[in-house]
Amino acid sequence: MAKPNCDIQPHRLRRLVQRMINIYSPSGKEKEVLDYLHGFLKRYDLPLIRQPVDERRYNLLIIPPEIDAQLVLVGHVDTVSAYDLEDFGYEEQGDEIIGLGSADMKGGCAAMIEAYLSAHQVLGRPPAGALALVVGEEEEGDGARRLVRDHHFPWAVIGEPTDLKPGLSHFGYLEIAIITRGKRRHASLASGSRNAVVAMLHLLPRITQFWQEGWPEAVVNIRDLNTSSGGFAVPDRCEVWLDVHLPPATALGEITLELEQLVADGRSRDPDLDVSLRFTEVHSGYQIPDRGPILDRFREAFARNGLVWVPTPFQSHSDANQLWSAGIKPLLLGPGRLEKAHSADESVSFAQLCQAARLYLDLLLHWEDRER
Repeated sequence: MAKPNCDIQPHRLRRLVQRMINIYSPSGKEKEVLDYLHGFLKRYDLPLIRQPVDERRYNLLIIPPEIDAQLVLVGHVDTVSAYDLEDFGYEEQGDEIIGLGSADMKGGCAAMIEAYLSAHQVLGRPPAGALALVVGEEEEGDGARRLVRDHHFPWAVIGEPTDLKPGLSHFGYLEIAIITRGKRRHASLASGSRNAVVAMLHLLPRITQFWQEGWPEAVVNIRDLNTSSGGFAVPDRCEVWLDVHLPPATALGEITLELEQLVADGRSRDPDLDVSLRFTEVHSGYQIPDRGPILDRFREAFARNGLVWVPTPFQSHSDANQLWSAGIKPLLLGPGRLEKAHSADESVSFAQLCQAARLYLDLLLHWEDRER
């Protein structure tokens, strides 16, 4: 049985999250933070696995040997690019920890590591659950893709910033590239020439109207707009990237067909329109029913830690989409608020980091009681 007096070490947790935030690790450049974490965890005699993702990068896993782990704690160590490369590091203002990745999700990773270390120290061996620190979530999701290719766990807890509200349902996600093309000419000869930017500006209102009228529940972000112009010339190419998040039950296939038809109709009205539409990411949402013995375990852990069980949909794209597609049931549960992620003033409450670590520790120890 789990020992009643076990607890985390807040000072160790604070030092760990400080070091992690101070190591710059945008997607594709996670090696330094992973090497640090490998050295840090190696001191505790844990069964570490470096799972290669590409020639430079790897996932860092702890999978207890000779145990069929039914639960894995998953965190991504990469961040978005720094808003300011001169000022992205760790700061404290009262209870708030400020810095790139503090909420999304180095804070969650540090809380999971602290929980795992504390469980290991209580038991004198690794707990029955696993820990996966993965790369690439903010870009291609290649770390999660490699994780599920080599390993399977029935359940996962992903430490995305949910303000410690359980996420049993997850929005779907579309990443869309739209490209218009024209003819490159000297800027002084722009009149009458086919301008790719003008074509895009005529097309985008129709795209916007499509979402507003047909799918008003969609959250649409025009992420990037780029042209090919390199000087005093009419650009011959314009490219727009859209992020679209949709509620779990949305029929993504129907949306993709309707968007393709909208572009085809545009070509019919304007035979000179040269436009292409590409769906670079399509991830369906999901909803896990809030019932059954496994969910009872989660509810019991919440009650033991004085937290209220109120499932809330997770509105962003995350590694959970890939885990769900691989047959793993992901519960999103982490410290911090989603609205703080990717912002210039990203922060997380240290008190909530400790609360998250205690909740993860409780899950590991009580999972241990029932699995062994």
